[in-house]
Amino acid sequence: MSSRTIDIREENWLHNLLPRVTDLARAAGRAILEIYAEEHPEVEYKQDNSPLTRADVASHHIIMDGLATFSLGWPILSEESAEVPFAVRRSWRYFWMVDPLDGTKEFLSRTGEFTVNIALMERSAPILGVVYAPVVDKLYFAARGSGAFRIDRGSHSKIRTACASGRTVRMVASRSHRSREEDLQRFVRDEEVCELIIMGSSLKFCLIAEGGADIYPRVGSTMEWDTAAAQCILEEAGGSLTDLDGNSMTYNKPTLLNPGFLARASSQEILPRL
Repeated sequence: MSSRTIDIREENWLHNLLPRVTDLARAAGRAILEIYAEEHPEVEYKQDNSPLTRADVASHHIIMDGLATFSLGWPILSEESAEVPFAVRRSWRYFWMVDPLDGTKEFLSRTGEFTVNIALMERSAPILGVVYAPVVDKLYFAARGSGAFRIDRGSHSKIRTACASGRTVRMVASRSHRSREEDLQRFVRDEEVCELIIMGSSLKFCLIAEGGADIYPRVGSTMEWDTAAAQCILEEAGGSLTDLDGNSMTYNKPTLLNPGFLARASSQEILPRL
């Protein structure tokens, strides 16, 4: 990991920060894979009944310790850290938003569709995002104004969303929330023109960002750390993420719960107005 000091007064400071964050995501991913290799990893359940494994905790500590070495002094909001009152958070300008293991249910069911998510936030919006899928060794990353990129088993490429006009709309839905499939169909005018893709974690956003899907509606609840890093990647690839009324998604709210949302590619001419 580079030890170069980051100076936010420099014009390209976000670009210079990205390699350090991607290295950190990979390190967390390696720790997750060590535990993933175990035949029966231990699991506990939090108060909201969501699963917690040693992989979540190991990744959390690697990221927390790694971000501290950056010497930038910015606070961190992680799914696995203690709750920070809004009275404290409301004054933050820059801060990190982290999901150490997005898709713990996918981890436990061994689909491989889980990720490490790290975002840098400015006020209420993500300005840098890194999503790493350790099982398939895919790394997605973006910084404000610099575009979105993917490294797939060593192959580096810039990614863009696809145009849906004139072909079947490819809608992606959560593997762990398929009971809401009927609700999702209201986002297209004709069910026959919709191809449904089932996938776990923030990889759904990344699939849209790289042109492999067109729309991801979510009517169920998510947390801010579930979407922040992937939103930056999607937007830099030409897509958008809004609430179901078409408003921009905002972060560091009094409650960190997201509203229902719609992630989409750059051109969705056959989709309905919300």
